[in-house]
Amino acid sequence: MLTSRPRGTADIVPPDTARWQWLESLARDVCRVYGYFEIRTPTFEHSELFHRGVGDTSDIVEKETYTFEDRGKRSLTLRPEGTASVVRAYLENGLHNRPQPVKLYYLSLPIFRYEKPQAGRLREHHQFGVEALGSDDPHLDAEVIALSLDFVRRAGLTQLDLRLNSIGCPACRPRYREVLVEYYRGHTGEMCADCRRRLERNPLRLLDCKTDRALAAAAPRSLDFLCEACRAHFDGLKAALEELGIGYTVDPTLVRGLDYYTRTVFEFTHGALGAQNALFGGGRYDGLAETLGGPRVPGVGFGLGMERLLGALAGEGRLPEAETGVTAFVIAADGARARALPLVQRLRAAGVAADMDFLDRSFRAQFKAAARYPAHFAVILGEAELAAGAAAVKDLERGVQETVPLDDLAEYLRRRAPRSGPQAGA
Repeated sequence: MLTSRPRGTADIVPPDTARWQWLESLARDVCRVYGYFEIRTPTFEHSELFHRGVGDTSDIVEKETYTFEDRGKRSLTLRPEGTASVVRAYLENGLHNRPQPVKLYYLSLPIFRYEKPQAGRLREHHQFGVEALGSDDPHLDAEVIALSLDFVRRAGLTQLDLRLNSIGCPACRPRYREVLVEYYRGHTGEMCADCRRRLERNPLRLLDCKTDRALAAAAPRSLDFLCEACRAHFDGLKAALEELGIGYTVDPTLVRGLDYYTRTVFEFTHGALGAQNALFGGGRYDGLAETLGGPRVPGVGFGLGMERLLGALAGEGRLPEAETGVTAFVIAADGARARALPLVQRLRAAGVAADMDFLDRSFRAQFKAAARYPAHFAVILGEAELAAGAAAVKDLERGVQETVPLDDLAEYLRRRAPRSGPQAGA
């Protein structure tokens, strides 16, 4: 019998599932008030989507994709990120015919990357992200950043820092690339093996190296080579963030690991995550739709790992208690067992979380089961109570017991049920 999961994966079991559902509920509510609508894309796509969209020289495509051939000899890849699939769906489903920009979000989306498993970074992890397509207005960049910040603050995080940069566009980036390559060629003896490989293929990623930080800090800055349009866009974004009261630090070494990014890139870091302190990030990808064979469709978005967020919440001591019990556990004496399940179903139909004994336990053992569940109330059915059309209801936390008519039982429990922490199944 197989008893272990594959390395780099995780089971999400109660009570943790309640915390996931709580975060998902927060995300849906934030997206609702911002006017973003859910999109769901396939778990696997044609491999070319990611080779063309994400980029052959990105670490994700070079090292981390789960790629396989199906029985028709077609190359397919498990989704390593969310944006390329969303842009493909936008183009394929005619979303350009809707009012622009089209604002979309995905939630608890499985993402697959073959990398070294570490805290909050699994080979299968789950992302919440948004994509806003159809506008290059810097105020839209600011809105995406504000939405992401709103979400993590509602979840309870406080130790957040926003890093911001602009990496230019196809009009101004080639000149910057030349200058950057020239700079690093003068320091090849000081570079790690990965950076020497990136020098010709993907020089912007040199700035993201965790080993050669000193070289990156002294490297030419993309901000000094922006064209007039990119500079105006970046100035507009900074002004919009300042109007919203969102603090930021301009970090010239900030780039993102995917080739489709243009202009805005941003990242939120969190102190509780240690050396690998990047919590999530995103940016603008104005040329991605064209790369995939469509018209020019500017876009901006972010992706946030749910496991990473839960780790940050735990690091701040802000991970809420998760309740996996029920409001009422029906305890029946021998002569009343036949009435227990119908009563449980009546309570459930009225919206009260309820359960009962299914192991034919003694009256006393049922009480112990109710406490272990845990249940807030024990609803006791004895022959005397049923003869009176009532049940005895005991508050298991306070020890108080009352007799309640069966017709009033659901309302009685609804009024008195405590509301605290994320609820499993809520």
